[in-house]
Amino acid sequence: MSTASLRMGVIGVGVIGKAHVTRLSSASSPARLVAVADASAEAAAAVAAEHGVESAASVDDLLARTDVDAVVVAVPSGLHADVAVAALDAGKHVLLEKPIEISVAAADRILAAERRTGRTLSVASQRRFAAENQFLHRAVREGAFGTVTATTVEVALWRSQEYFDSGAWRGTWELDGGGALMNQGVHLVDLALWLLGEVEEVYAHAGTLAHERIDVEDAVTITARLRSGALMTFLATTAAYGDLPIRMAVMGDGGAVVTESERITRFTTRSEIELPELEPVDQPLAQLRDFVTAVETGGRPLVTGAEARAAVAFIEAVYESGRTGRPVRPAGLPAAVR
Repeated sequence: MSTASLRMGVIGVGVIGKAHVTRLSSASSPARLVAVADASAEAAAAVAAEHGVESAASVDDLLARTDVDAVVVAVPSGLHADVAVAALDAGKHVLLEKPIEISVAAADRILAAERRTGRTLSVASQRRFAAENQFLHRAVREGAFGTVTATTVEVALWRSQEYFDSGAWRGTWELDGGGALMNQGVHLVDLALWLLGEVEEVYAHAGTLAHERIDVEDAVTITARLRSGALMTFLATTAAYGDLPIRMAVMGDGGAVVTESERITRFTTRSEIELPELEPVDQPLAQLRDFVTAVETGGRPLVTGAEARAAVAFIEAVYESGRTGRPVRPAGLPAAVR
């Protein structure tokens, strides 16, 4: 039995929810799993029995429990606002699966509840916790690459037709909120914004090229201008068969770095910054620890709700550009740059 003081529940026991349950049940967990809930009471009961915890009859029942301090919300993306707002209003701290929601308007509902309740909110974006990305974040801020001039991001993945057919919500605008960019690429959108800062304008092309019976894109290409003046190209697809690495390159007038699936494959700089030995990190566990620490200390989690909103604003702008054929500025930019 864990001796951790923070008592947590998990809402949603699908593939991702089960991963959270397993992590919270492990000996390395910084919190103690108390109960789980799901729209399917039978599914919740089965997962609860497997891990030796309680199963709530409903989400409302879990949120009413006084022995649950915080919850992981791992329901379909288009339901995030309803569940997260209810959890925050019930006095629970919330670790919310990505994306924060599928629209800026829905994300703003969650942020309003966060401010209203004073509870801690963080959104799953575990790639920030990789040692390589932590190092790059420091390197960019210390000027290791001089003036950053350009960035390329490639999220070239494969999802079979069976993947989309496995759930009625997959590949729908209503609950998935988008395709390759909203569902898979959002992690790299968040990482790019965290490393490089706000985006001023995007221009995109999107299409459904290799799948049937889905409403959303399986390929999208984006060009973007950052507020710093740097330029970025971004590819996200679920129609790239094969085991291709997720790739990012950050280039400047003083150096450049290339990563492939987090691993730094090239690091060149005019400065005296050297590439240190970087140990592998269990990224989801690191984010869980960060969330628990923020709750227990009243501090700020590494991934905030406002930052997660910025990723959705970027994606929302991309989809609008893809529909209209025009450049679009993400919602939420200061009035001075609108």
